[in-house]
Amino acid sequence: MSGTTITRAATCSLSRAARELELRRGEFGLALHLGCVRSVPDEGGGGRRITREEIDRVRAEAGFPETLRERVKAIGTTEGAALMGITTTRFTRLARLGLVVPVKFYLNRYRVVVWLYLAEELRRFATDEQNAPLLSGRTPEGLRDRLDEGLDLRPRNWRGRHLGFLLRQTEDPWARAAVVASLLDPIQVAEVVEDPYERAHLDRLRPAPVSQAAPDSPGARIAERITTADDPDEIGWLRSDLGQSVLEARQDRPAPRPEPAPSVDPAPARTPASAVSRARPAGPPRPAERNATGRSPRAARTGCAAEDVPLTQSRSPRSGRLLAWLRRRNPHDSAYRALNSPSCTTETSRRPSRS
Repeated sequence: MSGTTITRAATCSLSRAARELELRRGEFGLALHLGCVRSVPDEGGGGRRITREEIDRVRAEAGFPETLRERVKAIGTTEGAALMGITTTRFTRLARLGLVVPVKFYLNRYRVVVWLYLAEELRRFATDEQNAPLLSGRTPEGLRDRLDEGLDLRPRNWRGRHLGFLLRQTEDPWARAAVVASLLDPIQVAEVVEDPYERAHLDRLRPAPVSQAAPDSPGARIAERITTADDPDEIGWLRSDLGQSVLEARQDRPAPRPEPAPSVDPAPARTPASAVSRARPAGPPRPAERNATGRSPRAARTGCAAEDVPLTQSRSPRSGRLLAWLRRRNPHDSAYRALNSPSCTTETSRRPSRS
């Protein structure tokens, strides 16, 4: 019935259905949890709703509303022990051993977890003759050893019951996978579901937390510990179930992903300024640079003035012609010897000494 599409006019909200069925808020929540009252998804995406036919069906049952209230009655440890005719200590042992399964929990003002149990289930357990040895006498030795080791199956049994309730509320493959993922630590989920877009989709479909406490508050952290699997055997079973659920969800439809950005033609590459300068044709040679003293860099290195540089090392064509003319005129002329003096050069040749 959960997958049937029903018009909104033929349904009513959960609060109105609770009033018409004469149930308190907690009782109505357990009625939905246990399947005593069936709900349908809201066609507008606003949660769950109750059809008029379902309300008429429940109201037509014999003994309404007392019969319905008795089916959803939840009691604590003290009242449960009195109903079964045992001490609260023995009742707590039976609950820790998993022989009686809690249906609900809440935190009192001291932040102590209070477990609630269905009165109808406790009554059936007490009247079963096979359970008589557990209600009186000494607890079997094997069970005592497990209790001494710190065994407490109440959180795990509650998670299993809560998981079944949530799975009955949806038929969508991705939503069912999100229900399983909600009972695992995020690290466990990341190891099973490696795709980040699939994990994000599971987070969006994650069921609402059972605790109404503010996020990151002490009460919220306690509730998170209860709703997160911690037993190795339970974790392995949930990981396997999550992998299978995600595989079925992928076959139904892929998880939503962001649309790829439109392609943009890359801008033409700019030529670096250094490459432009290298590509330019070489202009006329620049005049020799001079420092603050008026001397060229070469003269500053050699220790002589620019006028003392020999003409044999000059690159000026005019100086070369002058030097050749002086050599032809008189090789022993003093002007030629002055122009060809190696006193300020870096050449290794020496003039022959004059005797």
